Amino acid sequence: MRTSPLVLLQVFFLMAPEGVHPQPSSPPARAVPTSSDLGPRSQGGTLQPSSEGAETPWAVPGTSTVGPTVGTPSAPGNRTMDLFPVLPICVCDLTPGTCDINCCCDRDCYLLHPRRVFSFCLPGSVRSSSWVCVDNSLIFRSNSPFPSRVFMDLNGIRQFCVHVNNSKLNYFQELQKVNASNFQALATEFGGKSFTSIFQTQSPLPFYRAGDPILTYFSEWSVIGLLRQPAGVGAGGLCTESNPAGFLESKSTTCARFFKNLANSCTLDPALDAASYYNFTVLKLPRGMTDLQNMKFQVPVTLVSQAGSPLLAGNTCQNVVSEVIYEIETNGTFGIQKVSVSFGQTNLTVEPGASLQQHFIIRFTAFQSTAASLPAPRSGNPGYIVGKPLLALTGDMSHSMTLLQSQGDGTCSVRRHEVQFGVNSMSGCKLRLKKVDCSHLQQEVYQTLHGRPRPEHVAIFGNADPAQKGQWTRILGRNCSVSAVHCPSCCVIPVSLEIQVLWAYIGLQSNPQAHVSGARFLYQCQAIKDSQVTEMSLTTIVTFVDITQKPEPPRGQPRIDWKLPFDFFFPFKVAFSKGVGSQKGSFSPILVLCLLLLGVLSLETK
Repeated sequence: MRTSPLVLLQVFFLMAPEGVHPQPSSPPARAVPTSSDLGPRSQGGTLQPSSEGAETPWAVPGTSTVGPTVGTPSAPGNRTMDLFPVLPICVCDLTPGTCDINCCCDRDCYLLHPRRVFSFCLPGSVRSSSWVCVDNSLIFRSNSPFPSRVFMDLNGIRQFCVHVNNSKLNYFQELQKVNASNFQALATEFGGKSFTSIFQTQSPLPFYRAGDPILTYFSEWSVIGLLRQPAGVGAGGLCTESNPAGFLESKSTTCARFFKNLANSCTLDPALDAASYYNFTVLKLPRGMTDLQNMKFQVPVTLVSQAGSPLLAGNTCQNVVSEVIYEIETNGTFGIQKVSVSFGQTNLTVEPGASLQQHFIIRFTAFQSTAASLPAPRSGNPGYIVGKPLLALTGDMSHSMTLLQSQGDGTCSVRRHEVQFGVNSMSGCKLRLKKVDCSHLQQEVYQTLHGRPRPEHVAIFGNADPAQKGQWTRILGRNCSVSAVHCPSCCVIPVSLEIQVLWAYIGLQSNPQAHVSGARFLYQCQAIKDSQVTEMSLTTIVTFVDITQKPEPPRGQPRIDWKLPFDFFFPFKVAFSKGVGSQKGSFSPILVLCLLLLGVLSLETK
């Protein structure tokens, strides 16, 4: 429950001249506490106030919300605050047992000064706060039991602010209900597609920071390079070598290579040779560039399993690299401690237009820990984070929802794309049909579209527990209808699957949490006759629909209107006034007047 500012502030107000009013509002933008104000009355943490007015929590259909003025606490100057005791939930702690990058409240980071290591703090790393402010010149003495601060804005106006004790901070509203009856209505009302991208640049430091390229050193040629992770570009997914691996960014990429003359490329192309992926050392820290002869800054790449060199034997190119997996162990600001690599190899037939699909995986783990000992990572804590996998549940097994993925020749691959939350995407491939009966053909196509195992439920939040069924919502949908096709000898099979996901923000507007309200599978079906079709194009689409009901615009705190008689200060106003502008902040004449009036009243009472 919000407490009125008049109840919070038990203060003595001086008599103000006409036109001077207290300003209850959020602290001004970039306001800073003055050195003289960090005294006895300063009882709480400092405030980095917001330039907005009072913020309101995200609303959910069917509920009403009221939110206070919010800001983000931070430490003045170079001082830091211990943020852990005031955060009941660390929303950016996605990987249990491991330090999450830029998550300033993650206890696994063991950092006393997170802002010195991280380039920024993720939203939710600090607790939201609410402050109520009035003009500091109106305050004589404060008896408020709540923490208070005095700020000065860019115009030089000092504001006296009191921290509001609001129990609703960092708590979330009731989830909205989505079922088969209102799914279509919500999807039609809030439907729309959007694609966004975020680019960040970071300045170099003496140690690696999240996203920095990893430096390598080729001692044979005395050349410094970058650890690269080839990725696909264009409609055909051609491999590009200019994609550096980012520090602490575990990723998986897939791309295709096409050869005009595989007989020559077999032994000459370094992309096909396993040795080109480990014949270098990795710099433990970027400052190792200044002393390349010092081996303590270099980490050799350890080969986990033996990999043969490419060999042309008749009409076959043997030992071609098809998969590269890097395992990198890190130790905070002490840098990279261990690098290992393993390969997958295959044989290619030398023929015109030969192609190869390669997979590149880079995983980062904490030093002296194994991935098997860590719990599964989250997609949010609690709300989903855009770009993280959409969690699905089949029986008691949790896994990521996936889409179709094609190989270099366009046929359906065993590997599949992960569905990323908030990212609309579409993929397709060609499925070569086998000569089987209709029921087996239908089963094969369904499994190809939605993957194995078939998702039955989707996680409402990114930290859903498979053992808690209430944290999952059932996926709506039904298979193709055979009765709708008037062809007794036809086989009705799905050719397209659209995954529709309805989601919304809940909680405070300053720290909203995304949750899934509902999901469904929509199939597009086609009737084919037996043994007439040998190949079929399949498509999977995922669409995220934001059904968040936005709150009303903030109205701010109510103003206190001082009403005095028209000639209350006459004739003292005429005697002491030299213009309206010069009266601002000048209370000495008024104080003299008050003392005179009190003296007269005390004489009359005797």
